[in-house]
Amino acid sequence: MRISTISLIFVLFFTNQLLSQKATLSGTITDPSGETLIGVNVYDINNPAQGTTTNTYGLYSITLPADTHTIVISYIGFSTQELEIDLTRGDVELNIEMSEGGGIELDAVTVTGDIEEDRNIQDVRMGVVSLPLDKIKELPSLFGEPDPLKLAQLGPGISSATDGGSGIYVRGGGVDQNLILLDEAVVYNSGHILGFFSIFNPDALKKTTIYKGAMPANYGGRLSSVVDIQMKDGNKKHFGLDGGIGLVSSRLTAQGPIVKDKSSFIISGRRTYAYDLAKPFLKGSDFEGTNYFFYDLNAKINHQISDKDKIYFSGYFGRDLLNFTSVLRDANFGINYGNLTGTFRWNHKISNQLFMNTSIIYNNYDYAFESRDFGIDADITSGVADWNAKVDFDYSLTPHNIKFGLNFIRHKLTPNVVEFMAADGGQDANLFGRSGVRYGNEYALYALDEYKINSMFSVNIGIRATAYTLCGPYNSLLSGQEFQQGEPVVTHYGIEPRLLGNYILSDESSFKAGFAITNQYLHMVTNSASSLPLEIWVPSTDRVLPQRGWQASMGYFQNFEDNQYEFSIEGYFRSFKNQIDYAENYVNDPTLELEDQFVFGNGLAYGLEFFLRKRKGDLTGWLSYTAARTERLFPEINNGRPYPALQDRPHDFSALLSYNLNPKWNVSAIFVYSSGTPITPIKGFFIVEQGVNYLFGARNSQRMQAYHRLDLSATILPSKENPRYESSWTIAVYNVYDNRNPLFQYYVPEQDEKTGQLNLEGRNVSFFPVIPSLTWNFSWKPKAAVEAEEAEKKKTGI
Repeated sequence: MRISTISLIFVLFFTNQLLSQKATLSGTITDPSGETLIGVNVYDINNPAQGTTTNTYGLYSITLPADTHTIVISYIGFSTQELEIDLTRGDVELNIEMSEGGGIELDAVTVTGDIEEDRNIQDVRMGVVSLPLDKIKELPSLFGEPDPLKLAQLGPGISSATDGGSGIYVRGGGVDQNLILLDEAVVYNSGHILGFFSIFNPDALKKTTIYKGAMPANYGGRLSSVVDIQMKDGNKKHFGLDGGIGLVSSRLTAQGPIVKDKSSFIISGRRTYAYDLAKPFLKGSDFEGTNYFFYDLNAKINHQISDKDKIYFSGYFGRDLLNFTSVLRDANFGINYGNLTGTFRWNHKISNQLFMNTSIIYNNYDYAFESRDFGIDADITSGVADWNAKVDFDYSLTPHNIKFGLNFIRHKLTPNVVEFMAADGGQDANLFGRSGVRYGNEYALYALDEYKINSMFSVNIGIRATAYTLCGPYNSLLSGQEFQQGEPVVTHYGIEPRLLGNYILSDESSFKAGFAITNQYLHMVTNSASSLPLEIWVPSTDRVLPQRGWQASMGYFQNFEDNQYEFSIEGYFRSFKNQIDYAENYVNDPTLELEDQFVFGNGLAYGLEFFLRKRKGDLTGWLSYTAARTERLFPEINNGRPYPALQDRPHDFSALLSYNLNPKWNVSAIFVYSSGTPITPIKGFFIVEQGVNYLFGARNSQRMQAYHRLDLSATILPSKENPRYESSWTIAVYNVYDNRNPLFQYYVPEQDEKTGQLNLEGRNVSFFPVIPSLTWNFSWKPKAAVEAEEAEKKKTGI
């Protein structure tokens, strides 16, 4: 593998030498604070089709004929620059600092606010959503807490797992089938407060990109989608503070230079205090001692060693701690779960066209559940920990943009450790339990080429080869063989071709299509539709086969009235194989092996997505509608007949509108409507020894009531008397007309007062009535920073 990589680098360099009549312009593009910018457009004004964009680290490279060119650098929210570049004498390295203002201002609700206006037409990718994180604070949100994943759920093809939940369903895929990355580190559970908020603090983030269609070959390991989130690097020019204070939580971010123009840091924290405020009201009640809070901590430092080398270290740590106490019953239970990630990256510029990034990544997700009730102490723990080493190369040879790389992941999974003990101790204290740790090695090698064939047609073609080896200790349920520590048990392989194409019909319209095969070697098993952190992650074994899937999609994209309006329609079909679930009569029996309680089947999903957006003017926003179906087919479930999956949403509609009343006032509204969640109905019941036993109907054959909600907000910008200090107030109302959307449904026997007959009565449980919120956001910077900005404005004439 190593020899092949070196050979490929040699071939690329040799090819470059043959292009003697061409030269390369390359460098890094940053904003005035020194933060690198992703997706900046760089192109020859006389030949825009041969342009490029900056990568994840703000680097660009464009190869042109050895002549004098007028190069355009454009990025929405910044002044467009035109530079005369002489390439007759060879390659040129040019680092560019963009100036704010003078360009097209970033819309309050733009989906792709970081790329040029017609990029939805020009870009070969489809099914991609890029989120403007600096504008999320202006939108209505639960408890006034801004959340990037909530904004994503307002687009077509993406829906929420539950009311308020941070888990997302993308084009019929499950929550576990989304690859969520924070600075390249995998996040296994993205939810706080039992899923009501995500772990992502927008103050610490630079960009969020979601791939819901055919993902490029540099991503893998999941079937459904990619959520790629990059943290900010930190201000290299001056120190600054940002933060916000809300009704349930507060956050604070500090950033600044370590060595000016060479290294910087950013640290961002957030904590809730809702239960701290409620404690006085719980005193003397049955729930005295109950408490809940969560916290996040993001940190990142970077240092430029030389013109060709830069290192980064970033990390995240967050936890949820819940303790519920019932004084009368002498019972309590607690949940403690969280994520820890750490990423070390070394960027090296091998040449003006070849760039290498080496990463060492650690991520850990764990949860623990403890309870004491009816004289029994129960402890349940689970988790996943990974070590990941990867090397990625970017090679720019206009009109080709080639990427290739490899990575290795060492998985350690603790699917379910269960212990039940008698609270009074003694010889029979240990009643029963289950434990087990699984180890596995995952490998991947990929290559792709994004090739602009001509001004009308471009493709992104790639391939990814993957493998997964389960390692001992392991007792095989199939063969009965016992494998020792580190001994290979079974190896699974996968070949994943990826193809995307874009044909530009006119300056304002295009047709796109994509196809991708994906493999997933880890499985999350749950029998609940909620985002409660009680799922378990299990690896592929000799009995549990890898998940495999493919997706085909196509779409038509059209802009109107000088890119003021954007319209798209996309259709998709996807197939899922080797899906996993619990058996129909599943009971959490710790005396049984987990694999004995699983059943396996297949699934499919298909749908149409419609999107209409207004980009410019005082009134901006979008309308989104998805018509889709998602089914599962398990031989051991529902008598082998297909049934709707939990994420099946035949109709999903959302509307987002934002209106600038004046420079100081902005009002926004969000309306969502979705088909109800499928449920398995109870057809009857019988009583045995005073215990109620239920007779269930067909799996997911009924639905809860349809979900709908209206949210309103207003953002106020006070008069700016001090240029060093900015603040805003956001007033929001969640669920304005107090619709009690059900989170789940349960049945209870009720006796008819007249006949005495027992009947089953279904009851809905909902968590969120109308909820008002108030959030104060602020930022501060030193006097030297203001003076430097004023000097820059005078120099550029802005």
